[in-house]
Amino acid sequence: MRVSKTLPIFFLLLLSICIHAVFSETPLQYQTLEITPLPTPPSLQQPFSASDISTTTTTTTSLRLALHHRDSLPTTLSPSQLLHHRLSRDAIRVETLISRGPNSTHHRLPPKDFTGSVISGLSQGSGEYFTRIGVGTPFSPYFMVLDTGSDIIWIQCSPCRKCYSQSDPIFDPTRSKSFSRVPCSSPICRRLDVSACSRSTGSCLYQVSYGDGSVTLGDFSTETLTFDGGARLGRIALGCGHSNQGLFVGAAGLLGLGRGRLSFPPQSARHLRRRFSYCLVDRLSKKRSSTSSSSIVFGDSAVPERAAYTPLVVNPKADTFYYVEMTGISVGGARVSGVVAAEMRMDPATGEGGVIVDSGTSVTRLPARAYAAVRDAFRAGAVGLRVARGGYSLFDTCYDLSGRAEVKVPTVVMHFAGGADVSLPAENYLIPVTSSGLFCFAFAATNGGLSIIGNIQQQGFRVVFDGAGARLGFVPNGC
Repeated sequence: MRVSKTLPIFFLLLLSICIHAVFSETPLQYQTLEITPLPTPPSLQQPFSASDISTTTTTTTSLRLALHHRDSLPTTLSPSQLLHHRLSRDAIRVETLISRGPNSTHHRLPPKDFTGSVISGLSQGSGEYFTRIGVGTPFSPYFMVLDTGSDIIWIQCSPCRKCYSQSDPIFDPTRSKSFSRVPCSSPICRRLDVSACSRSTGSCLYQVSYGDGSVTLGDFSTETLTFDGGARLGRIALGCGHSNQGLFVGAAGLLGLGRGRLSFPPQSARHLRRRFSYCLVDRLSKKRSSTSSSSIVFGDSAVPERAAYTPLVVNPKADTFYYVEMTGISVGGARVSGVVAAEMRMDPATGEGGVIVDSGTSVTRLPARAYAAVRDAFRAGAVGLRVARGGYSLFDTCYDLSGRAEVKVPTVVMHFAGGADVSLPAENYLIPVTSSGLFCFAFAATNGGLSIIGNIQQQGFRVVFDGAGARLGFVPNGC
């Protein structure tokens, strides 16, 4: 039998290609994660009081407020229990975001039906952070939940037919010189997703229901809001809720920061130009939370030049949310092939899919295929970490880091349209979930096409919402 002389040459060429591939492959990129146990949240510090502020009207172009996470309220729960509750709330919020279709319509209801269970187009939860705002003239300060995933501003009002417990006295509109009900004939009444007309007063009624079962309804009105430093903004449309229920952790109401026309940024656009930014400290790390505090800034000073900006995407079917275009994710310095830009894009015809940035969702969610690809890339790179079987809550990738002072973990970078690359600190994606050294990869999958950039991944960045410039930005170490 005749043997081909070219066969050994073929094998030599194949071996040469394999050796070249091995030695020319770019090594994975790593960064250091300092191991700290799950800390007890700091106790809430009372922000400003009525005596701290001048009541002179201010034509300001900038506002700055301190933010507090809802878990900072006094509690008997352990750090692990607080995290478990946070993840449970997160699952409810995300399930509602995913299941709710992008199409919403205005509902005009007769007063007799207004107290029924109506889920509006804003059924996506009640937020995770709150601040202190003065309401009325003369004003009284109230804790208000801040939420980029909803639009309507509202506060519990007397007479209270049904109200949940709050830490401040119930707002009494009869004691405010600046309170005014919105007439049914007003165009702003028709902007509500759910509204009715009071037969006794001829004024506009509103109702908002949230995905966690919370609900508020009452008189739609205008009022003056006062902020830390003395700035006052008049004729802000808000709901004066006489019947409310839900898990608002003692807050008096909610300041909607969504992109819709009734949220605070558009209403204050004449002074603040629909611009705001916030920075959220890491509540799970002593390293960051001990040196800085969460804050939110409104106005031109909220928009720095030094930021990685990406264009905001308009979704005509869901105008509340802040959509951006994600082009990919890198793990260890290499693009994850399973995260396809075209599959992450919002469909402009149906409004389905896409990526939103949300202050009220904790854990970043990706479609199942993209999440599995990112998770598997991280697992492959985390070769030096001791795997903990079974996962934790919604996390399926966890590690036992007990007894370690620090570990090396693969880098994670989120890529957005316009060349904005957001390199996450290690503590933004490998987080402690128990006090005994269990850490988990803080991403999760969804059953739908919508992706959500959560507040754990946003921690430490100043996240810039520039409505005037139609862009969203990230500034590292922005607190």
